[in-house]
Amino acid sequence: MAALVAAEAAAPPGPAEAAEAAELSRALSRLLPGLEADSKLGRRRALEALQHLLEARPEAPAADPAPAAAAFQGPWARLLLPRLLPEPARRPPEACEELRLALVQLLGLAVSLGGAALAPYLDDAVRVLRCTLLDPFAAVRRESCECAARLARATPDHFHMQSESLISPLMQTISHQHWKVRVAVIEATGTVIQFGSGKSVDDVLPHFAQRLFDDVPQVRQAVTCVVGGWLLSLRDRYSFFHKLIPLLLSSFDDDVPEVARVAASLWEQVGLQWQKENEEDLKDKLDFASPAPAHHPSPENRPALGCRELVFRNLSKILPAICHDITDWVAGTRVKAAQLLAVLLLHAEDHVTQHLELLLRTLLRACADEERAVVSSAARSAELIGAFVSPDVFLKLLLSVLRKSASPSGLLVLASVLRGCPREALQPHVKGIATALAQPHISQGAENHLYGEHLLLCVQALIAVCREDCRGSSLQLMEVLVTVMASSGATGLGDKVQKTMDALAAVESVDSSQDLYREHAGPLLEWLAASHHDWTVHSAELLQLDVVVTHAGPALGELLPQLIPVLRSCLQPARDPAMRLQLFSILSRVLLRAKETVDSQGQLHSYLDTLVKDILVPNLQWHAGRTAAAIRTATVSCLWALISSESLSAEQLREVQEALTPQILTTLEEDAQVTRLVSCRIIDAFLKASGAVVRPDELVKVYPELLKRLDDVSNDVRLAAASTLATWLRRVESDGSKSCCQSDIQHLYKELLVHLDDPEGAVQDAVLEVLKAGSVLFPDLLVRETEAVIHKHRSPAHCEQLLQHMQALPPAP
Repeated sequence: MAALVAAEAAAPPGPAEAAEAAELSRALSRLLPGLEADSKLGRRRALEALQHLLEARPEAPAADPAPAAAAFQGPWARLLLPRLLPEPARRPPEACEELRLALVQLLGLAVSLGGAALAPYLDDAVRVLRCTLLDPFAAVRRESCECAARLARATPDHFHMQSESLISPLMQTISHQHWKVRVAVIEATGTVIQFGSGKSVDDVLPHFAQRLFDDVPQVRQAVTCVVGGWLLSLRDRYSFFHKLIPLLLSSFDDDVPEVARVAASLWEQVGLQWQKENEEDLKDKLDFASPAPAHHPSPENRPALGCRELVFRNLSKILPAICHDITDWVAGTRVKAAQLLAVLLLHAEDHVTQHLELLLRTLLRACADEERAVVSSAARSAELIGAFVSPDVFLKLLLSVLRKSASPSGLLVLASVLRGCPREALQPHVKGIATALAQPHISQGAENHLYGEHLLLCVQALIAVCREDCRGSSLQLMEVLVTVMASSGATGLGDKVQKTMDALAAVESVDSSQDLYREHAGPLLEWLAASHHDWTVHSAELLQLDVVVTHAGPALGELLPQLIPVLRSCLQPARDPAMRLQLFSILSRVLLRAKETVDSQGQLHSYLDTLVKDILVPNLQWHAGRTAAAIRTATVSCLWALISSESLSAEQLREVQEALTPQILTTLEEDAQVTRLVSCRIIDAFLKASGAVVRPDELVKVYPELLKRLDDVSNDVRLAAASTLATWLRRVESDGSKSCCQSDIQHLYKELLVHLDDPEGAVQDAVLEVLKAGSVLFPDLLVRETEAVIHKHRSPAHCEQLLQHMQALPPAP
């Protein structure tokens, strides 16, 4: 090769140049043996002398530097390059790192001085660089990279024949631990390929792509600059557009703004240059430029026509690789691929329609990624699809996917495309989208939090984009919102659902979500009641009923004709016990606020008979088992909520009393403490109810059960029983039936005096108050009974207080 190149070299040097070459050859012959000295100091001095010799050499005339350069390079290459080349037959290469660095610097200086005249010795120089590029000393590697770049620029006509041999050592060095070495390798590679063979681009690109993940921004910027330079100046760049464009556009989302700015600037230059080079092809598009799409996310920053055309024409080659990388096992690769996809879609605009099926498949997988950055970029890409693609196209594909297999990622993609779609394009499809979302296989597709959140995003996007156009679909959207709130996995979504309800209310031009419920509660209840005969505790409709009943507020008062039959059917003893427990819990909550809920219209009394006889009474019947006991507890709690809501008149309360007193007396014996406690309170409320005189035989049935509760294991129950006994005694007095009950009252006095000596002070005080309340009935009898037992009590204090109280009573008439 050297002979071939030498034949093409410049004309033989003249006498002056020959004399200079002879003088330089003598100087080199005198100094170069010093490089073989055993002493490190001797070798260092020889190198310094050589450097001074070269730096002091007068510059060649600008008019014709080639002869002088050739005259210089002859002896230099012949004498120095063999010393630099570590051949096995020679002594080992230089051991000192600083001297190896100086030798490479000398080679670089020779390249700078010799220029194109070094072409005959290009093979030898490249062989030297192949070794020094892998030197253990980082500074030697950096200097070798600079030297390789100089050599490429100095011998542009011949370098391509040797450039490929430098790629392997450069790529072995590109991952060096020193970031400055990595930058030098990247820049040198750019120059080597720029002046060498374009066939090496394929070997280099994987390494460059890996450097885009480098932690050092200077390294990423170097890759960006080199790739941008290739797109602008590489001879074969048109063949590599589809491979180089993704690397440059990947830097658009770099964490460092300066790197992103450099990438954007280079890309703009690339687009304008390509546009100028292909002006004839683009003549119509340049003369009749189309405006930015109406819903373009940033029309003021729309990419230039050349940039858009470059992406569009290469998209079919780029997209499969991006879609593959977006599902890579390495998180960083997935993040970069997702970011790049959004940039490509922004450039491709409506041309993405022909790739929509592939894109949607990719986004469905990307939106299910564990990395938030991947999901965020995928959602942004979906928004761009919504902006550039007709809803007729993307809804057909997306809704078909959701109907086959609804997933959180599918809902997120749908929410994102809806968010990016223009209102006027989406308007004809609002009803269809709302109806599809309300279908059970979509709205109830899963019970996890993520599914509910993404389903809610779909409703929010539809309301935000279409606004007043959603009025005709508000019922379907309400069904979806109720389903989201009812989902057992939707914990924490309540506030978001409420905000969405408020937004829907604003669209409907009503004051609040309560007005929405007033408008739609009837259809919602009909929607739920359609399947109530098949409900179990696992039915989604049961949870949805809970949401509607809990949030409907005053609207419930208008729904009693629909609600009560559903409750009556579902609360029959033959139905699922767990479901009945949940329904009683729901019923208790609304009955506690009856005036604000079920009795807001004052019509609850019309259904009182059904509520008591068809719902409460059957569930108070005793059945064996813990589940049955739990249902009786829930029923008693529900009855207490009804009584304490103050929505029943005295007459209505008496009706309830007549129907339920036997059952409530039975529940005083329940194992559950709360059942016994609430039962005492219910009997107390029954006794306090004003109205007609209670028959003595009915009164007599009550007190023995209450007396038993004074021996209860729970002090709360004992205190409640004592309070109820005091109410019973007052009721005997007010009814004027004491003469009929004297023997029972005497028995009650004796039992109460036993409990007056109870170990619990609170119970003693409560029993004392009961005896004081009953003392007005038969004071003399009570005095005799008290005096008969006072000496048996551990402390006579309470008996004495009772006697003092009775002495203070006015004499009986």
